[in-house]
Amino acid sequence: MKRFNPSTQWQPDVFLNPVYATLNALFNIDKQLDWPSCDWLNRFVHATVGGGQTVEFVENAKLADETRYYEAIIYETGQVPTREENWHDLFGALIWCLFPKTKALLNVLHMQDIQQSGLKTRTPMRNAITLWDECGVLVVTTNLKRIEQLQNHQWQDVFITHREEWGKEIEAVMFGHANYEMMTAPFEGLTGKLLPVIVDEEYFSLSTKDRYAFLDEQLVQMISFQHILKNNKSMSPLPLLGIPSWWHDNENPDFYSNTDYFRPKRTHK
Repeated sequence: MKRFNPSTQWQPDVFLNPVYATLNALFNIDKQLDWPSCDWLNRFVHATVGGGQTVEFVENAKLADETRYYEAIIYETGQVPTREENWHDLFGALIWCLFPKTKALLNVLHMQDIQQSGLKTRTPMRNAITLWDECGVLVVTTNLKRIEQLQNHQWQDVFITHREEWGKEIEAVMFGHANYEMMTAPFEGLTGKLLPVIVDEEYFSLSTKDRYAFLDEQLVQMISFQHILKNNKSMSPLPLLGIPSWWHDNENPDFYSNTDYFRPKRTHK
């Protein structure tokens, strides 16, 4: 398995990849000449946590004396420890900006789970929350059949046969900030975790900002009432480099013939 090693340098060229198109449109991140600061990020976040504390990103060095667990710091103070010049934490902050209600809910669920089961015990729910937080991808579509095909690993049907539907009737929306980080240096094998959202046709006429607001609300409902993160079973693998426009090599249909990456569905005896 390829080991991922993120660059330590600011590289605005990575944002030429269409996977970052919404970040460019909403934050102009591709125009930044150097690493964005916490002050810059705080211009875009509008979230509250715990007892109503306003979320703000704080340089990790300023919290060096903190003894509380990461999620507890956020829950009790609203402060999100953020390492400077760090891709992982940069994208984590941007997800807070894009999905403020969902991120606040995940923080609450982390704290509830820790209070019930202790800090050292990793329950199925806490594992699922972490996996989604790091690797989640929403696949939003008007067509339930496409979701079923993806869940059944019918990759060529969705990515080749119905390729023209992408951007019109189906789209992938990144939630996992680790996915964003790893897409700065893509490699075959890079896989996210899919959760589906079925929408009406009107969704695809919404602005980018309004789509995120809608999806943020939908995720809160799905997590709170459908309990989709009580364990990992609601999520299925999604080869990120197969998503149309997200990787140049997938313009060639032969790219999807690599069954080490685009694996068939396992059959259970």
